[in-house]
Parts: sequence; structure tokens; C-alpha cells
Amino acid sequence: MDKMKKILFVVCALLMVSCAGVFKKGSSEHKHFLWKVSDENSSVWVLGSIHFADSTFYPLDSAIETAFVNAEELAAEININDDSVSQDVAKKMLKQGVLPNGTTLDQVLPEGMWKTIDSLCLAWNYPPILLKRFRPWFAATTLSGIAFQRAGIDPNYGIDAVLLERAANEGKTIVGLETAEEQVNAVADTGTSDSAGIFYMKTTLREISELDSMVAQIIRAWKTGDVELMRKAMNEDEFVDEADSTVQKDFEERIYTSRNAKMAESIEEFLKDDRKVFVVVGAAHLTLDDDNVISLLQKKGFTVEQF
Repeated sequence: MDKMKKILFVVCALLMVSCAGVFKKGSSEHKHFLWKVSDENSSVWVLGSIHFADSTFYPLDSAIETAFVNAEELAAEININDDSVSQDVAKKMLKQGVLPNGTTLDQVLPEGMWKTIDSLCLAWNYPPILLKRFRPWFAATTLSGIAFQRAGIDPNYGIDAVLLERAANEGKTIVGLETAEEQVNAVADTGTSDSAGIFYMKTTLREISELDSMVAQIIRAWKTGDVELMRKAMNEDEFVDEADSTVQKDFEERIYTSRNAKMAESIEEFLKDDRKVFVVVGAAHLTLDDDNVISLLQKKGFTVEQF
């Protein structure tokens, strides 16, 4: 299963989705991207986040709201509302994302791919020269951010961003599950050949071309708590050819597999310590394939219930 199919929603966490409010707030007719994970004497709530959203997501459903209010701590992938953390992320991205002197992006990418970027930038009225010093993965991240901004959606409305701001205002303890370095290293291609970054760019350009339908499916899945629809929206196998399979496997390991395992271990520790924690991480970490956080927690023997 191609977990890179919806890579745009991974880079959103570094850049920190929207549709009309179709589903009635407080309805008991559907579930949410919210799970209660329990051991013998304690529970932790886990919410899947959409990193870009709009005002129609709020107020959050009462099930989510109640779980958040009753928690003493908020755990997120990274505290993006902390200026020192966000500055550290930006600094590390710039350090790793710039090409060596004398090398430009159009020299690194296949000719056809650069022409596609040039045409896209022309349509967006965005000067392509601004990308030329970037390594492919950083240029892809930049294009992703522009695509979401053009779609009229805002990271300030992201589920994790909103809850982090509320937690700070309400005096809740905020726990970062990852460091700035770990977040950046998840997408940064440090190889001398830039092969992973080129694959990343190819995937990003394809997803930008289908952004509207992709977003609509993912938002519908999130608002209805439909895990199967989310998996379907975020996976599509036919686009990955054999030549890309090795690169894809490496990305899957860095972006999902290793991070999912660490997130599950953190939740396990919260339960062992009987801490009242509300966890919010990207929805993909809770749904994709058998190594997602929810599956890992079930395999550890915890009781897991979706609300």
C-alpha cells in the first residue's frame, strides 16, 4: 500500500483542510477521529488531526470537546505554537534544504519535471526562481504550502494548532512527542543524489493536480470518523513504479513506521504513569496500514474504542 500517496498531508505539519460544514455538530449518527485507549486503571484520548482547516470545523464536537477539557496534558507531534520550536524547525529546514553553491534545482531535476514546475509557477504567478536554490524535497514542501494557501485553507485553523493554543491559554501541560530535528528529518532528503527528494517532488506534483478531490474525501472521512474512507483517500497503488519502490520504502519508514512506533510507546508510558493526556497527531498516523498507532496499541494489549 502506497503510504506516499497523500504526502501533502505530511508536509502540512511542517508548514503549519477545508469544506463546508456538512455534518451537524453534536450528532450521534457518526463517530469521530477520536479513540479512547485504556489499561486496567487509566485512559488516554487520541485524536487524529487535520493540519489545515477552516472555521467550519469549530466548535469541535462535544465528544472531542469533553475529552479535551477533562485532560490535564496535551501531547502533540510538536508544539508548533511555541515560537522557539517553530523557529528551530525553520532553521533546520533551511540548513538542510538549500543546494550547494553553483547547483540549481533545474539542474538536479529531470527536465520534464522542471518544466512542469515552471508552468505551475507561471499559472500561480509565483516566480520559479525562488525555488532554484532549494533541494527537491524543500521545493516540494514549498509548493505544497502554496497549493493549500491557494485553496483558501489555513494552518491557523488546523486541529492541532487550535488545541495547542487552547492548552497554553488554559494552563495545560504541553508535551512534544517529537523534536524539531525529528520532524525535519522525516521529510528531508540528505542523500547526495537527491533521489528521494525527486521522488517526493514527483508525488507532490501529482497530488497538487488532484488536490480538490483529495481534500474533499479526507475532510469527509475526518468529519464522519470513517477510517476506511480515510485509508482509501490517502492510498493509491498504481502510481508507484518498480524503480521508485526502494525510495518509497525508505520514505515510509521515516515518515510513518518509525514515528508511529515512537508515538505508540509514548502513549503506553502515559498509561503506565496514569496521566490524563489528550493526544493529537496527524490522522494518517492512526489509520494507514497495520503499523499505525491504533493498531500498535491494540497489539500491545490495550483496550481501544473509537468514539
